[in-house]
Amino acid sequence: MDRIIIKTGDITKENVCAIVNAANISLMGGGGVDGAIHRAGGAEILEACQKIRQERYPEGLPTGEAVVTSAGNLPSTYVIHTVGPIYHQCGELCAELLASCYRKSLEVAHRLGCKDVSFPAISTGVYGYPKDKAAMIAYESVSHFLEANKDIHVHFVFHNEKDRALFIKTIEGEH
Repeated sequence: MDRIIIKTGDITKENVCAIVNAANISLMGGGGVDGAIHRAGGAEILEACQKIRQERYPEGLPTGEAVVTSAGNLPSTYVIHTVGPIYHQCGELCAELLASCYRKSLEVAHRLGCKDVSFPAISTGVYGYPKDKAAMIAYESVSHFLEANKDIHVHFVFHNEKDRALFIKTIEGEH
């Protein structure tokens, strides 16, 4: 699909309307992509996340949901925060929860009028989701959304070439 771009890079440097943060339930930053986005974006993102926690999700953002904040010091306009499933804890719901992260993030981007959005590989780091399974769910979820929404482009941004190559190999093996 020509509206999906797969590349290696630093998601915090993406000059797109929205980047997606693989957040944790607290929305207060952490390791991996989440920590990098909070560090690069600055205090404005953390303050917005604190407000979301106070006003909408006092117990934390549920897995599979998505919320938006400004992007602070980042080149993007927005950060869409989504909480992926922890693979060894989600059982039969894993695939649906991960698909929901992509779908709900794209719904938020669409509501904001975004024409482009960049995703990391959600849940494949410390949350332990097998990268090949996560790749198929990500690709299928995004492709399905793009079939109905012709005005948006999606970038999958991988931190290293090995993960990018695995993603491409996995989706090409299925299509």
